[in-house]
Amino acid sequence: MSLKKERTVEMIGQWTAIILSVLGGGMVFAAEASMPMRESGEATSFLGDTGPFSFEFGLTNIYQQNLRGGLSTNDRRGRFAGSYDVGMTADLKRLLGIDNAELFTHIEGWWPRAEGIDSVSTGSFFGVNGDAMPRDAAVISELWYQHKFFDGDLTVRAGKMDLTGGFECSGCPVSFDCNPYANDETQRFLNSSLVNNPTIPFPLYTLGVAAHYAPGNDWYITAAAADSRGSYKETGFKTAFHDESYFFYIAETGITPKFDSSRGSLQGQYGIGVWHRPEPTGVSDSPETYRNNTGTYITAGQMLWKENEQKEDEQGLGTFFRFGYAPSKMNDLTQFYSTGLSYKGLFDGRDNDVFAVGIARGYFSDHASGVYTQDSETVLETFYNIEMTKWMTLTPSVQYVADPSSLDNGRELKDAVIFGLRMQIVF
Repeated sequence: MSLKKERTVEMIGQWTAIILSVLGGGMVFAAEASMPMRESGEATSFLGDTGPFSFEFGLTNIYQQNLRGGLSTNDRRGRFAGSYDVGMTADLKRLLGIDNAELFTHIEGWWPRAEGIDSVSTGSFFGVNGDAMPRDAAVISELWYQHKFFDGDLTVRAGKMDLTGGFECSGCPVSFDCNPYANDETQRFLNSSLVNNPTIPFPLYTLGVAAHYAPGNDWYITAAAADSRGSYKETGFKTAFHDESYFFYIAETGITPKFDSSRGSLQGQYGIGVWHRPEPTGVSDSPETYRNNTGTYITAGQMLWKENEQKEDEQGLGTFFRFGYAPSKMNDLTQFYSTGLSYKGLFDGRDNDVFAVGIARGYFSDHASGVYTQDSETVLETFYNIEMTKWMTLTPSVQYVADPSSLDNGRELKDAVIFGLRMQIVF
């Protein structure tokens, strides 16, 4: 089969899956960032009574095209990309009689081979598709046990986990590097720099343990250690407990205050964290490595204005901010910041739609100037998330990438403009 025919067949297959998902009830689940963590004992799902188990299903399909600049505007590889996820939470009190305990399992799959359009079209260091991963039919990306102590004030989680999956404090997503307005590539910003802080070298789905303490007074502190050499495709026991093992350590503390206004309280979230990676690391431009890589970060989100006084109504304007620092002799990206605005319910009759705009900028290490052709890379993204039904959203987006600085492109690139369209189905 010719390459052109192969691409056509793959495209038809992907959109057929979308249509069948919609018509058949969408028996597929959303990426982990949009998966709400249930409290123990709330094992409910659209499948009806499933006893001690709760399930979530969904599908993310993304089309992106580079319209100008970058590496290429003609290469079609990676334009259609997506993922499916299946999440299951077991209430261990109902199942085994263990109070305040649950077991969580997360299965994911991705397509296509190209991992989105970054390597072939845009040349962006950050990545214009935060949902893109190497093609894989099914991977158990998370499998962890969680137990709550002291009336729920202390939560301990252990197993194969996503450190950015987050905990909550006063209903706000917090540790680690979580943000109420810029932390979900399936519903909000697509660019990776507006999903998580790229100066933090988070391990991807590896064995670890985390402890989160939130005593109910809008203050929290969280700490975790995770295998820094594990693979999301493996259990993690080989790298975590055999030969020379290295772990990634991170801690975050913050507050989640509510500020009074004429239209009800305005929720805020402010956190500061530090991470440590003891294994030898270095920049891409040099074979030299150094131990004890340590960095710090700040994350903040604040609702600025509410449309009405109803406590549960989230319509209104919010803002976010992130900052990150990492040592220049051990990291390609040494400083980073991002900020933006998000408005829910901007238009009458569209109370659950979200319009947002965000900007992010990262500065490259002087020690990596032989690899990166620019001193920095800047991203501007805007999107409008449209609630089509209670279980489906459609999100057009536009990204502007100034000074694309992808690894190994070997030449200075013109600024890139990327159009995107994402469809998300969640049950």
